Amino acid sequence: MAAVKELLKAEADGTLSFGDYTLGSKTKLDGFEFQGDIYKVKTFSEITKLEKNGMFVYESVPGTAVENFKATDQVVSFKVSGEKDAQFTLELEADSEYVVYMDDVNVGDMKTNLSGKLSVSAELEAGGSVEIKVVKK
Repeated sequence: MAAVKELLKAEADGTLSFGDYTLGSKTKLDGFEFQGDIYKVKTFSEITKLEKNGMFVYESVPGTAVENFKATDQVVSFKVSGEKDAQFTLELEADSEYVVYMDDVNVGDMKTNLSGKLSVSAELEAGGSVEIKVVKK
């Protein structure tokens, strides 16, 4: 998948898809209502950022496309694609341990910092995607 042309959309399975790394200039969509929450996305080739009710949820550098994003108290899962390797940051529970999986392979345990941020690098290739799952220990 190259990009989410709608910038942010609700999927039939109750997940969100967002981001368009093919855009040359910053584009945003604000006020997207989904399951009682208000979402905002900013995206282009250099960055993709998602906020929920004004709070940070996801950010990638450079920009990415994210499909089937779902976050619960225990698990965050999504499929990410982009033109090249990317680093993404998630807002999770502060000072907690998580197991990170890429394409169902355990890539290690990681701990969030005091603000709850967890940063992960993913090797991405044009035309490909990586399944990400972050599970609280």
